[in-house]
Amino acid sequence: MNSSRLPGKVLLPAAGKPLLVHHLERLARSPGVDGVVLATTVGAVDDPVAATASAMGIPVFRGDEADVLQRFAGAAAMADADVVVRVTADCPLIDPDLVGQLIAAFLAGQADRPPLDYLSIDVSRYPRGLDAEIFPRAVLDEAAAMATLSAEREHVTYYIYTRPQRFRLGTPLAHDGPAIEQRWCVDEAADYELVRRLLDAHRTDHPAFGWRDCCRVLADHPDWVDINRSIRQKTPH
Repeated sequence: MNSSRLPGKVLLPAAGKPLLVHHLERLARSPGVDGVVLATTVGAVDDPVAATASAMGIPVFRGDEADVLQRFAGAAAMADADVVVRVTADCPLIDPDLVGQLIAAFLAGQADRPPLDYLSIDVSRYPRGLDAEIFPRAVLDEAAAMATLSAEREHVTYYIYTRPQRFRLGTPLAHDGPAIEQRWCVDEAADYELVRRLLDAHRTDHPAFGWRDCCRVLADHPDWVDINRSIRQKTPH
């Protein structure tokens, strides 16, 4: 709720629901997902976030505001998870089928020797906002125990994907077409305007839409792509 660029962003309304509700409902439809857990802070400012998830029947784990890595590790432990799919709640257009493909590819890699430790969506090929990562809980626990840099504590998987000598990293999941350089995550007001329009476009006819459906809407409304074109993604440092 205390986002510096767009305060309260995850509860902003679109197509009759808060963005967070869209996000959680879509995640719950992902093939292979056994459960969804929301990780947020212990701060009172995030009480509405926790209440929104709880009202949907989704378990909530609350932890330290600064230590995002420990929050995820705590949420995974609370859920007794064996494998963790990590996403961020400012991505209300996340594609359930794409998450399902990521899970299937990772589980196939678990049968290898050595088994796969980490796999992600290729964010250089897909629009930002479809991001997802998957890894065994044991790898997450190791990161939570060993990570010392502030970037490693803030960016949950930074400790993992910067250590190819320690972990077996899979080739990021990509589609066959050209790279799509667009932002469908919500960091600033312009992002929200684009995502709100895309959600509203699917309000009645296709609530289980996927990322390719969004591409078709944008092909019909090419001017929408310019709404947030100037915004740049923050990177770990």
